[in-house]
Amino acid sequence: MARPVTLFTGQWADLPFETMCQKAKSFGFDGLELACWGDHFDVDQAVADKGYCKKRWDILASNGLTAFAISSHLVGQAICDNIDARHQCILPPDVWGDGEPEGVRKRAAEKMIKTGQAARAFMDAKPASLGGKKGATAVVNGFTGSSIWHSIYAFPPTSDEYWQKGFDDFAKRFRPILKAFDALNVNFALEVHPTEIAFDIASAQRAVAAVKKHKRFGFNFDPSHFGYQHVDYVKFIRLFGERIFHVHMKDVWWGHGDGTVGVFGGHVPFGDARRYWDFRSLGHGDINFEDIIVALNDVRYTGPLSVEWEDGRMDREHGAAEACAFVKKIDFKSSAIVFDAQFDR
Repeated sequence: MARPVTLFTGQWADLPFETMCQKAKSFGFDGLELACWGDHFDVDQAVADKGYCKKRWDILASNGLTAFAISSHLVGQAICDNIDARHQCILPPDVWGDGEPEGVRKRAAEKMIKTGQAARAFMDAKPASLGGKKGATAVVNGFTGSSIWHSIYAFPPTSDEYWQKGFDDFAKRFRPILKAFDALNVNFALEVHPTEIAFDIASAQRAVAAVKKHKRFGFNFDPSHFGYQHVDYVKFIRLFGERIFHVHMKDVWWGHGDGTVGVFGGHVPFGDARRYWDFRSLGHGDINFEDIIVALNDVRYTGPLSVEWEDGRMDREHGAAEACAFVKKIDFKSSAIVFDAQFDR
């Protein structure tokens, strides 16, 4: 096994943190990627209470687990989005406030800066026995939202100037966040994903350009969001290798529906048999993970492989344990020698 295998707790936020740790250990995981919702990681407490992060680590360590990143997808979504009633369901009350859109966006950005502070405090509290080193680079995974996602299909006719305004808006809102993260030695890893400012390779390149290649802006690579779009997820690794700060392991299949629903989803829920694509437990979809591991080795990614388990057709505990074993089986270290270097000896 080349890299630690962790479990993203976002889909398990209904469970208390201690229960989550116990289950993750029983499934075979090495650690957790902590979601900043449920009771798994509280940003406000991490910043306000010096003992909070130590207690998180005590619980992790007592279960033989570690951690490498925290994730703030829900708050991040509101930073650049066109806010509507759906956002109230995912945002903490102090970010939602009175629901006035611009106020929500500004409070979400402020909370993201606080999340960077919380990540710094959390990683500084990581015990040396778990590889902790005060001041080491921390990672916050998350979303950005997008003011132009609704224009994904270019009708009414959409000009490049219209789209550029969206990237400019993203840059304006994220530059202060990236500046704050830089001062803290924290990286922001965008999960490239439909509904975000970057959802494929071309938009990811444009997002990097929008923030003037800021060194703190990178990616949480997740192949499942590329596959059904027919975007080359291995090419993404090779193009953005130095900006891949974290990796999600998640599978997806496409072309398995009944022909009545297309790639845009048909306004039918996940798990509907008519869907053209759907998330699957690792090893049950169409992603080629062998190619991904090779590419990650080639770009020298040594961080965790974090299972984001999503499959509406499978019991999640069975799926999580199976997924952990799957990742540990397929991962491998790069060769330390040139394979044919021994021929002349």
